[in-house]
Amino acid sequence: MKRISLTLPVILISLFLCNRAAAQDYRFAVGLRLSNSSPTLNSSISGKYFATDRTAVEGLISFGSRFGIGALLEVHNSLNAPGLTWFYGGGAYVGFQDHNTYLGPTGIVGLDYKFPSVPVNLSIDWKPELDIIPSVNFVPDAFAFTIRFAMK
Repeated sequence: MKRISLTLPVILISLFLCNRAAAQDYRFAVGLRLSNSSPTLNSSISGKYFATDRTAVEGLISFGSRFGIGALLEVHNSLNAPGLTWFYGGGAYVGFQDHNTYLGPTGIVGLDYKFPSVPVNLSIDWKPELDIIPSVNFVPDAFAFTIRFAMK
């Protein structure tokens, strides 16, 4: 039994490392994220940079009902359609409105598509936020559509 418990993690790690197919078709993209006004990071300028084939860092600057800045670390996974990935991740944000500061963690899950012959990237996502400061408040209705100009 001990041998099986040691072998299983080695197999799982090997499968994970061997399954490093390119999950994205661009290296950097910048554009506009359109969202509802509930979350701190609502409609914003979005920049996404792939540090590896599957891992991206997304920065957001929001000028909606609150001014906000946030960053997310995202893991992209290939789907059966070329240029299409699904992703998940998390990060943090800070926002300012009416002499109040809003701070908390955020998560993200979504779909990302890069057109094969045009430098355009589209994504849809759900990015719930949890205000910790100035008071605890969960914001679950944070859906968005993003269009970006993609560069290799």
